[in-house]
Amino acid sequence: MAHTSRPAPSPYTFSVRDIVRRPGAQRLVSEVFPAPAVLGTDLIAVPEGAEVRLELSLESVQEGIWVSGTVHGTAIGECGRCLDEVRQQVAAPVQGLFEYPDSRTAGEDEDSEDVFEFDGENLELEEVVRDAVVTNLPFTPLCDPDCPGLCDQCGARLADDPDHAHEVLDPRWAALKSLTDEKES
Repeated sequence: MAHTSRPAPSPYTFSVRDIVRRPGAQRLVSEVFPAPAVLGTDLIAVPEGAEVRLELSLESVQEGIWVSGTVHGTAIGECGRCLDEVRQQVAAPVQGLFEYPDSRTAGEDEDSEDVFEFDGENLELEEVVRDAVVTNLPFTPLCDPDCPGLCDQCGARLADDPDHAHEVLDPRWAALKSLTDEKES
């Protein structure tokens, strides 16, 4: 008899059988797990395998399960000006209503960002967590708000040499400069 292997359950999946259809019932969840995939953007993200902590309240309401809490982690990226490594603590608020499949409002308000469907037994929070982390990260991460960046001509790190400068010659005088260079040689 051949055995088929099941994929490992997602750390974002939580069973809610104990509070389903019991308005007012609540369960607190505090889970720590390695990030299964990068949480964030191309510039800054919580890398795969890094520790992620979810602190959630799962509350049964008439329409489904209301989820609220915080996701914690450390995002790593590079400065948008000087390309140095940037580390930022993330404490992103998570919230959403997971509606029962037969809820009368299910599908009515498709424009709502905080309303999700679920199978009535398990909550899959991956989308909610990813959205929370991405919206909490800076669009352009900086190592320091006053980071001067890199020289646009030679790529030197301007924070290392604040007096860094290049002689700028007006292009209209370039022909004359080449003549003086020839006489000097």
